[in-house]
Amino acid sequence: MSILPGESDRVLSALGRRVRQRRLHAALTLRELATRSGLSSRFLMDVEAGRGNISVRRLAAIAAALGCELADLLASPDADDTPPVVALLGLRGAGKTSIGRRLARRLKVPFLELDTAIAEQAGLALGEVFSLYGEDYYRRLERDVLGDVLATARPCVLAVGGGLVTAPDTFALLRRHAVTVWLRARPGDYWNRVVKQGDQRPMKEHPQARDALRALITYRDPLYRQADVTVDTAGLTVTQSVSQVAEQLGHRRTGI
Repeated sequence: MSILPGESDRVLSALGRRVRQRRLHAALTLRELATRSGLSSRFLMDVEAGRGNISVRRLAAIAAALGCELADLLASPDADDTPPVVALLGLRGAGKTSIGRRLARRLKVPFLELDTAIAEQAGLALGEVFSLYGEDYYRRLERDVLGDVLATARPCVLAVGGGLVTAPDTFALLRRHAVTVWLRARPGDYWNRVVKQGDQRPMKEHPQARDALRALITYRDPLYRQADVTVDTAGLTVTQSVSQVAEQLGHRRTGI
């Protein structure tokens, strides 16, 4: 039996999600699971992250430690729980908040904004985090907070900052544990939406803002294209955009 390209990655990713969800359901830390299974915490971290291979013997040890059957961890990735988190990607002005709120209501799950969670964790406004500590600190905090959100294994719609995709490790973490949706628009759409929200900073603080926006799109679009789902919102209302996202998620059998 041949394995299709990417199939092994999907199997390992699905396996990692099941191990993580069962561990959290059992209220076990990685260290406690390591003690029960006789495996290292580092190895278990790799398993939950969908990295590397795992022998049947080690997998059986994990199943025993979790109190479940080996078959429970080996179900087909198409038949099990697709990641419960739907993560919205895109530049500022893509509609992540407006679309995200309505999508969450439609799916009957909470809506979260990662930037809001980061600000709460830091006890500072995002602008203050950047000005006081710099972008490197912000990116580390972003990864930590994202990890905390994903660790709950609870369904939600999550809007992430536009620059998250530029942090490879953080973006990889998100892609392993969430269905990612790129909300794509035209350059003029991004600009007009931000200004319509009452934000005049693009024009006041940066005379070449439109050129900078185009450069940003050129740089980030290849990263956004790695998302599981792409929805072009150009010319669509928020309601229409939500319907498009929900339809695409339905095709992927999100189970939400």
